[in-house]
Amino acid sequence: MSRIARAETARISLATSCRLLLAVVFAASLAACAQSPVGRQRADLAGTSRQAAVERPHRVAALHPRPISRARAPDRDAKRTASHGVASFYSDTETASGEKFDKNELTAAHPTLPFGTKLRVTDTSSGRFVTVRVNDRGPFVRGRVVDISPSAAEALGMVDKGITNVRLEVVR
Repeated sequence: MSRIARAETARISLATSCRLLLAVVFAASLAACAQSPVGRQRADLAGTSRQAAVERPHRVAALHPRPISRARAPDRDAKRTASHGVASFYSDTETASGEKFDKNELTAAHPTLPFGTKLRVTDTSSGRFVTVRVNDRGPFVRGRVVDISPSAAEALGMVDKGITNVRLEVVR
């Protein structure tokens, strides 16, 4: 074999070896990504439902309280799930349920509970409480768990403050 032919064969062999080495390195790095905890966490998050995405970890619970739902209690006699957060009051012309808003009724806006759900709203600082019926959606302000009608706000004694810390419990 001539010197030129040997050099050409060596060059081809080197190029093939480089391609093979690149393929092995690529496959190994791809396998390492598949085994990393970050890759698994992202895969776990991608498969979560909307309800799971609503439930926040405890460190941000003050900003994003977990919504209460009837589906969490296995039966009516089980302990009710409670939610804590900030309540405000509002007035509107029409509710999301289609009812006309009446400021004299004890009603509330909640982001997830079914219309007609009865909630006991307790002011955590004074201990005063009022039972309201969910007939609207909201609140749309971050960190708030419920909007109540002006008459319910008056019953809690929060009209002058505008907002207050509350505990919510599903009554029925």
